[in-house]
Amino acid sequence: MIRRNTQDPAYWEDFQVTDEDLDYLANLLVEREVPLPLDELARELVAFRCRREEERITRELSKGTLYLPKNRYEVGETLVFPALEYAVGEVTGVREGRNPEYGTFRVIQVRFPNGETREFASELADHPLNEMQQAQEEEEGLLSPEELYAAYGDRVREVLNARLEAAPTFIRLAGQWFVKDLLAEIHEGHLNLAEAVLDMAGGGPLPTEALIDHLDLPKEINRQLGIFSLNYALQEDERFDEVGPAGEVLWYLRRLEPSEVLDPPVWLTPAVVEYDHRLLDESMLDLERQLDDEWSELIAPPEVEEPVTIVLICPHRRAGTLPLSSRLSRVFPTGRTHRIRFTFRDADTGEEMEGWVVRERRYVYGLKEWYERYDVPIGAYLEISRGPEPGVILIRRQAQRTRREWVRIGTVLDGRLTFEMGRYPISCKMDELMGIAVEDLQSLDEIGEQLRRERVPLEEVVAEVFPELAKLSPQGMVHASTLYSAVNLVMRVPPGPILATLVRDDRFVAIGDNYWRARG
Repeated sequence: MIRRNTQDPAYWEDFQVTDEDLDYLANLLVEREVPLPLDELARELVAFRCRREEERITRELSKGTLYLPKNRYEVGETLVFPALEYAVGEVTGVREGRNPEYGTFRVIQVRFPNGETREFASELADHPLNEMQQAQEEEEGLLSPEELYAAYGDRVREVLNARLEAAPTFIRLAGQWFVKDLLAEIHEGHLNLAEAVLDMAGGGPLPTEALIDHLDLPKEINRQLGIFSLNYALQEDERFDEVGPAGEVLWYLRRLEPSEVLDPPVWLTPAVVEYDHRLLDESMLDLERQLDDEWSELIAPPEVEEPVTIVLICPHRRAGTLPLSSRLSRVFPTGRTHRIRFTFRDADTGEEMEGWVVRERRYVYGLKEWYERYDVPIGAYLEISRGPEPGVILIRRQAQRTRREWVRIGTVLDGRLTFEMGRYPISCKMDELMGIAVEDLQSLDEIGEQLRRERVPLEEVVAEVFPELAKLSPQGMVHASTLYSAVNLVMRVPPGPILATLVRDDRFVAIGDNYWRARG
């Protein structure tokens, strides 16, 4: 039987990329003179493996006569055995077979290059190898390279991607691979011109195509290769930042990016608080999912219903940001870069603002002036959804006629955070449990800085804030989401550690529905 390893699922399950494979792909890229995506390289590799196997079969079969049990062989004849990995042997003897069950047949002795001699049947018409060989020759049931790729492409792409990343010969940009030594030369003058073009555009963002036309590269350089080479040079230069969403390459001057994008505002840096997740019961876990803090370790849902409504907490109000939480991460642009530039659009007024997704720090920047203009309060409901065009995110505050409402007012008195109920002008709908008015946000800085400097534990912060909130309720009750909003005035903490603190501390007792009161 002519055995093709590539038709065996185990071959692809154990698939590994060899140096020969990399040489083939490198030559392919040299020949085409353009970068190629991983998917196309993987397809070419599967086809290469199939061609190589067919070439090997042809080469091995040319070394002698194909062994089939039905044929007659003589001493001195050279045979090829596909079932034995195309082993080649010489017939050294022939005798009559002695098995009545099979009728008349002969047995040949075959000596192999390693000195081993084995016996095989000949002139035996009724043998499975005869039928299987015929089926193989007719190539019935053989999968084509395209069909093999459809079945095993995921495995091939995974292994190939890892091997390409480890190979210094290859480089990847924007999902395209090329041979590093074949890049077009992009010198300092070209990069200075690119910087000037971006500078004139206010820093960006601009696609590579808008930059390369100003560089006057040699005409013999393929445009696609020129773009790829420029992308690589820009990536290696600290002046430039790639800020495009998935599938799009956009460049920005790093020095003109907002400082809040390059250096996370201190209010957004979470305090590291270790706690036992098992302390939280199902109602607490439900509340944590509802609050959807970006630093809660929640599993992102596969999709969300838009618009997504969130409640604004103090750290994001101060920084002009939104949380890149489990739900909002499904709305905002994604990409391979650390920072992604997009456009905010006010869903009511049509006003547009520059927005930035800062993935590694889990926030979205660009709303500072918008918050200030509309005096958006802590606890405000905000609706976020994708716009009709790519790269546009709609945001809406649930506006209402400004009126004075009873709300918690946070103030700093003698270096301590205190609360009282008072009437405060509110211009949009807000969560009654999480709404807090602070007339002087800057006054919180001193307390926050002291807590960070002295590394005050969360337990002490909760112990100070809780009674201040409890005094505002006739029953002395405090909802966990109110405590979460209040603690985050001075310490950035997700709800999980706060809830665990309430459970663990004997000074507090749960009274149901995530309400708590002081014990005693």
